[in-house]
Amino acid sequence: MTGGRQYDAVAVETAAVVIRRYSTSFGLAARLLGPVVRQDVRNIYALVRIADEIVDGAAQDAGLDDASITRTLDELERETERAMAIGYSANLVVHAFALAARRAGIGADLTRPFFASMRADITDVEHTQESFDAYVYGSAEVVGLMCLKVFLAGERRTPAQVAQLEEGARRLGAAFQKVNFLRDLAADFAGLGRSYFPGIRVDAFTEADKTRLLDDIDADLAASARTLPGLPRSSRRAVVLAHELFAELSRRIRATPAADLVTTRVRVPNPVKAQIAVRAARGGMPR
Repeated sequence: MTGGRQYDAVAVETAAVVIRRYSTSFGLAARLLGPVVRQDVRNIYALVRIADEIVDGAAQDAGLDDASITRTLDELERETERAMAIGYSANLVVHAFALAARRAGIGADLTRPFFASMRADITDVEHTQESFDAYVYGSAEVVGLMCLKVFLAGERRTPAQVAQLEEGARRLGAAFQKVNFLRDLAADFAGLGRSYFPGIRVDAFTEADKTRLLDDIDADLAASARTLPGLPRSSRRAVVLAHELFAELSRRIRATPAADLVTTRVRVPNPVKAQIAVRAARGGMPR
């Protein structure tokens, strides 16, 4: 193996370790992806995870102030764009992302909104509807669009078919993000001082609030489900699994009293995850 190929392989392995250590649900779904697709999707999510750690995790734990965190995130964005242009980074996770981006045609039109949303996490503690929509687009919908580019690399689709799949990817990404916001309602407010949903007071969260938010999430999930049959076989089962895991989480949140959501983090038990994974692996579609 030549030096360049070995470096690529080490970068890809590094991205896989990042994802394996941070997300069991993602790891479960990724197993159903085709090998090349799986590698590139892991590369994308590893960069997403590292950026998130800058604004929410390791950087804060290291004692960095907001200005230092902002500079660190800016440096990561510049290095990401540079690596996408030249095909190399000394940062192994960025290098792995660049490999996927160059293969799939991911450009700065998708990475810049992502970093803008990450930057908003440093300063914004409450959202208007406009800033919330922009945040969800940059933090989640563009990640779905990046993955879709990986799924469709080398595939033939009409512009109309691509547009339909892009809408599905955006709606699924939005649903994932909103479910996470709702599940982490208390932790985000108490630990980070954030209230993502516009007009929602965590200290006065009601059943009506919960129902309204879940109805919006379920509409996103339903819209994305209609596009799943159009995905290539190499990615369809994995996306169905991810969809169904979050649909199950939505159902469990709906069954949880609003008062409990501000003190309890709802999760899908591992045996239920396994059942959903078996259905998806057998080619089952959303129920």
